[in-house]
Amino acid sequence: MYLEHLLIEKGLSENSLTSYTADLTSLLLFLNDRSFELKVLSDQTLFLYLTHLRAKGLKSRSLARHLSSLRGFFSYAMDERWYKTDPGHLLENPKLPKKLPEFLSREEIGRLLALPDTSTKLGMRDKTMLELLYAAGLRVSELIEMKVLDYDAQVGMLRVFGKGAKERLVPIHFTAQDYLNQYLQATRPSFKPVEDFMFLNRSGKGLTRQGVWKLIKKFATLADIKRSISPHTFRHSFATHLLEGGADLRTVQLLLGHADISATEIYTHVESERLKRLHQKYHPRSSL
Repeated sequence: MYLEHLLIEKGLSENSLTSYTADLTSLLLFLNDRSFELKVLSDQTLFLYLTHLRAKGLKSRSLARHLSSLRGFFSYAMDERWYKTDPGHLLENPKLPKKLPEFLSREEIGRLLALPDTSTKLGMRDKTMLELLYAAGLRVSELIEMKVLDYDAQVGMLRVFGKGAKERLVPIHFTAQDYLNQYLQATRPSFKPVEDFMFLNRSGKGLTRQGVWKLIKKFATLADIKRSISPHTFRHSFATHLLEGGADLRTVQLLLGHADISATEIYTHVESERLKRLHQKYHPRSSL
């Protein structure tokens, strides 16, 4: 019932649903092995379970995600009156180390975007995908699930469906518009589409996450980028470069589709550096 609730009412993605299922299954296996019952779960039992997870080598970030799954379940269980008191009310997330997002420099982005051979249909597709990832800060899931009708060529806007099927509109710059228009008009039909996804493989079907990931790895190697990058690196680069150019956090939050500003605050290091530069440049005593 709970998983149906997440799928139908919360609109969680298939990947998120898989994670929730794995987390709850882990708890149930732990309880069954020790003849504990879910319906009479105590604080002490949960403490033993967390000790068990740490003993298995679960790191702080994975443990925090796991606890988030459990809190969601207990919240639902309380609404359904399965418990008189919330078993998870004492659960606290472990302290997470602040990890700055990995992003590419403008010069590295330029090298990557210049690599695809646009004289071939695959090269034109790859060029357009890379341009969109960087122009709109898309998640890879948003890119591969995008449909042709999600692009409004008249105003240069993409309709993007993010986490929880939340919809947002994202503008793209003229260069990305030009490549997307060319791709849709002249290149995409040559893939002989059998699905209405915007980006297709050789069989005319939508691309997979793994397919996009492999393409980016290939181009990163060709661009002589030594660090390990992924499709999400383009998203971080998009946000970082916007802030470096003077955009505010609230604008970046809207463009990224973050429900909470706290998710966007991982980029505050960029904002801080920009403010320091402005202060040094304009404060009358900074040059003394």
